[in-house]
Amino acid sequence: MLQAVADLNLSDSYGKVGVPRQLVIKRDASSIPDAVTKAGLTLPLVAKPLVADGSAKSHELSLAYDQNSLQKLEPPLVLQEFVNHGGVLFKVYIVGEAIKVLRRFSLPDVSKRELSKNAGVYRVPRVSCAAASADDADLDPGIAELPPLPLLERLAKELRRRLGLRLFNLDIIREHGSCNHFYVIDINYFPGYGKMPEYEHIFTDFLLSLVPGRYKKRSC
Repeated sequence: MLQAVADLNLSDSYGKVGVPRQLVIKRDASSIPDAVTKAGLTLPLVAKPLVADGSAKSHELSLAYDQNSLQKLEPPLVLQEFVNHGGVLFKVYIVGEAIKVLRRFSLPDVSKRELSKNAGVYRVPRVSCAAASADDADLDPGIAELPPLPLLERLAKELRRRLGLRLFNLDIIREHGSCNHFYVIDINYFPGYGKMPEYEHIFTDFLLSLVPGRYKKRSC
């Protein structure tokens, strides 16, 4: 699904949307260092399991700091370049035509100094969950500012068409130091909408929009 975002190559006056460079590893952990080198990926790398069944394991994330430690990872997984983003991500819920954006605390930035001093693979806590809400936090405006709505509307419209989905959400980050360069780091189809404020009204409106006109008239 992230490939659809990459193929879109969305860029307009409101900003640019892309996907961090990534690599799928299906087996053989010993081959990971060479595969990363051939793909030209830059450390640190976020390792995400390919399992997407809603289990605890499907939400496990690791951060790999050095080349030698990559073979300690457990395929199948996706390796994604880590992009510094001020420790905040945006959960963008899409319900038909409706869009709702929430702030969540995320992984902190990794400086060049930290990268040179650290080695190994570290499990990281689950990010972007409701408990990590940053909506009321006192944040730097340059970090906390939500992505422009016109940009999100265009992105959502294109993804609805390309993916054939009407119920999904996006995890989006803004590259630290940039005001308009965004990355989609994850897409989930039919996510848990209970975390989204006012989901009852938004979801009900969406369901009613699917009802053929003649039935709407009868109900009136």
